[in-house]
Amino acid sequence: QVQLVESGGGSVQAGGSLRLSCVASGYTYNTGNMAWFRQAPGKEREGVAAILRSGTTVYADDVEGRFTISQDNAKSTLSLQMNSLKPEDTAMYYCAARPSIYPNSWALRRTTYNYWGQGTQVTVSS
Repeated sequence: QVQLVESGGGSVQAGGSLRLSCVASGYTYNTGNMAWFRQAPGKEREGVAAILRSGTTVYADDVEGRFTISQDNAKSTLSLQMNSLKPEDTAMYYCAARPSIYPNSWALRRTTYNYWGQGTQVTVSS
């Protein structure tokens, strides 16, 4: 049974930083792909960043250069460093995992991920 647990969310002013973490149990990090998604009220869940089994990272256009995804296989931890936060980054952030059977171009495709955490709230005020 795979379980993903996120932490690190909170409230911050625009321009600030937060670091999210996701600890996995029942899942071996270097056998699949992992990603961060977010969902704002009234909006669909969208991909933010992904890290593939090869180590390749993929980012959504609106976070490129501000967010950094990384993983520590020894600690079974996925992280998302978020800098220069904007009010539009406000959302519930989710950690997700999937087998590495999909094309790399589908890295941020929500429907290809079958394991999800419960989410951690990020609120950015102006």
